Amino acid sequence: MTVLPADGLPLAAEFADASPGQWQTLVEGVLRKSGKDVTGEAALEALSTTLEDGLTTRPLYTSRDSAPPAGLPGFAPFTRGGGPAGNAAGGWDVRQRHLIADPARLNDALLADLENGVTSLWLGVGGPGGVPVAGLERALDGVLLDLAPLVLDAGDDAGAAAAELVRLHGERGVAPEAVRGGLGIDPLGRSARTGATPDLTTAVDWAARCAARYPGLRALSVDALPYHEAGGGAAQELGLSLATGVAYLRALTAAGVSVEAACAQLEFRYAATADQFLTIAKLRAARRLWARVAQACGAPGAGAQRQHAVTSSVMMTRRDPWVNMLRTTLACLGAGVGGADAVTVLPFDEALGLSDAFARRIARNTSTILMEESHLARVVDPAGGSWYVERLTEELAVSAWAFFQEIERAGGQQAATASGLVAERLAATWEKRSRGLARREEPVTGVSEFPHLDERPLEREPVPGTRAPAGGLPKVRRDEAFEALRSRSDAHLAATGARPKVFLAALGPAATHTARVSFAANLFQAGGIETVHRPVTVDAVTVADAFAASGARLACLCSSDAVYEQEAAEVAAALVAAGADRVLVAGRPGTVDGVDGHVFAGCDAVTVLSFELDRLGVA
Repeated sequence: MTVLPADGLPLAAEFADASPGQWQTLVEGVLRKSGKDVTGEAALEALSTTLEDGLTTRPLYTSRDSAPPAGLPGFAPFTRGGGPAGNAAGGWDVRQRHLIADPARLNDALLADLENGVTSLWLGVGGPGGVPVAGLERALDGVLLDLAPLVLDAGDDAGAAAAELVRLHGERGVAPEAVRGGLGIDPLGRSARTGATPDLTTAVDWAARCAARYPGLRALSVDALPYHEAGGGAAQELGLSLATGVAYLRALTAAGVSVEAACAQLEFRYAATADQFLTIAKLRAARRLWARVAQACGAPGAGAQRQHAVTSSVMMTRRDPWVNMLRTTLACLGAGVGGADAVTVLPFDEALGLSDAFARRIARNTSTILMEESHLARVVDPAGGSWYVERLTEELAVSAWAFFQEIERAGGQQAATASGLVAERLAATWEKRSRGLARREEPVTGVSEFPHLDERPLEREPVPGTRAPAGGLPKVRRDEAFEALRSRSDAHLAATGARPKVFLAALGPAATHTARVSFAANLFQAGGIETVHRPVTVDAVTVADAFAASGARLACLCSSDAVYEQEAAEVAAALVAAGADRVLVAGRPGTVDGVDGHVFAGCDAVTVLSFELDRLGVA
């Protein structure tokens, strides 16, 4: 509530508005205190963050950064939402993912979800991990098909699964016009995953049949997850989804389906990540871009993109999986605020195998809390009007459109994928991101930052057929490089009864060494190397006995540069005399001479840790 004085003016009226110049002056002062003597644009660059696809976010946005008008919710270009009310009427569709082959077990999981807040079901059908087509009837026993829309992911069994689904609807008395959900047919996305040559015949036939007889059933999915899971950036994900959607429009209109009816047969699937603002901007940009495609096709009124957001599997970790609950909460928040029509929250143990009932409950309750307790769905386009979000939406849309045009010039999505262009572009993006992950510039909590070596691993039943086929795009995870290091340490522990160790030789009082001790402990433990820091402080006289008691062969000096200058050389010599194979220093190269190496913020942690594990004889 704004408190007004007697004259009716707000209390803030007596304060002059701060100018960008004043803000920049204050920033320059703070940077000087941290050792960065920069001014002007360099100060802004020092606080800027580089995102995927070459995008950069600045530390401050003002009205000068406003983007083109976003329109009104429910009207072209649909940036602010596909409908005038957004999700305010009933919240987004809570869509739970199921990949369970046994029909009876699947049925139990489906009924539990529907009784506890899930509003639609996403089923893996056929293949090595999904329920057999013949088992669908048993799996859906007791499921009220007129109230619980189903979305299929049937791969090569798409035609048979679609036929079985509509048969079950008819057998249970659901009128054709009342059928809801999606058949999930996506031959181009399937081709990207498997490398198989796509056949659009089944997709076109079912889209035409649904358009004529089942208006509430969408036959086709435009799944951008294969590109995200191969390491692609947000703009690449959007550009490839546009190219796929355009390819389907061409195929459907060539078969006699109108543009409006063809657009109504598509549902777009995007990844939602823990970068909530990038997720928000991606979904808003996707609607804007698809509205442009629909307009160019002569059907501007059909450009309201139907969106299904899925929390990213790339961000899910196998170590400290409990942190995944926080990641998926942020991703779900971004998807909801961004205006997704349906949201799937992957269970926190998704990376470990078949999720248990507890993990599925937490996943579905994530959406419930955000909608019912945080009231996130009660506001239409809550991020709209933010200069940062609007500018990021604009920049992302421009970058995605440029990539879409590149794909179209290469002959379209199918040709670009077959030629290797798509894989090449995605691999380049992932390689660049991998360098940041290796340097811990993009930290992964519980893995590359604040790892817990003594955590008790969760055991889950493996999901069949989850490995990416050899001919398709790869599937990557942010934790993969550090996971490989930790696995080496685990194997060493199993074989010898102990993990590889490093002795942290902390010099001087705690105030001078605590920061670098914490840094070094985080770094080495991220590679599965146990840190020994006993006693708290050592010197040239006491370090030999402390090192011998540690059982380590590797040592790392930790303190301030000033203390290094006085004590480091003597302590390092004492460590070597006590049997240390290698002596490292927590600090940049040149901090201490006569040692074997340095570890510092921004170093290639994966390379350093791999090298040290090799030297310690860890296979």
